[in-house]
Amino acid sequence: MSKILVKDLVIFVTGTNRERGIGRALIEEAIKRGAKKVYATARDVSQLEDLVAKFHGKVIAVELNVTNPEQIIRAAQEASDTHILINNAGAAGFSGCYNNYSEETARQEIEVNYFGPLHLIRAFSKNIIKNNFGAIVNVISVGGLSSFPLAATYSASKAALHSLTQSVRAEMVPHGISVFGVYPGPIDTEMSDTFEVAKESPANVACRIFDGMEQGIEDITTDAFADAFAGYLRKDPKALEAIEEEFGKLV
Repeated sequence: MSKILVKDLVIFVTGTNRERGIGRALIEEAIKRGAKKVYATARDVSQLEDLVAKFHGKVIAVELNVTNPEQIIRAAQEASDTHILINNAGAAGFSGCYNNYSEETARQEIEVNYFGPLHLIRAFSKNIIKNNFGAIVNVISVGGLSSFPLAATYSASKAALHSLTQSVRAEMVPHGISVFGVYPGPIDTEMSDTFEVAKESPANVACRIFDGMEQGIEDITTDAFADAFAGYLRKDPKALEAIEEEFGKLV
């Protein structure tokens, strides 16, 4: 696994429309660290006007719905100079398998959280390889390592992305392309506003991600909760599963 410094590189980030999202924080941190250019994406590019104006030509807005294969192909053509693809866009509807199950939510989560990154990796990988140096970064979740109660379908979609990340990492070895998995815990974004738990700031998450890439860490945790979660999982996966089961009985 190569150590990746973003200075002078071109980065493509999905899911950058939320003002308090990880995507926005990644863009700001990348520019701070000397990235040459950052492509920022949203389904509605008018949501990115402030970013484009703030960074004076270093941020390029790209219209992208990650569930639209045609838009993905166009984006890859427009951003053919990309060195680093960051799959950050995500969906979370918090559907259980039995309690509070929603077929619509489950399908949206798998389309956004799994098929979106899969299609983006397929569309961008040839250019990244052609550009001789780069990386693919998948923002997953600790929920992709062990399922959370009442978020069965979200956890399943993130587990699929975790598995995909491992496969793509192996496929990219002959091409010298690094593949990073990112595993956040609770982050202070608009998506988590309804949860009353300690949360990490998106800015600190972005720092942890780029620091991890610079250190060549394949699996990057971004906050204290994720650090502890991954630690428990390594020690005793079944113990963690039992804790989650007990927690599920209380909610």
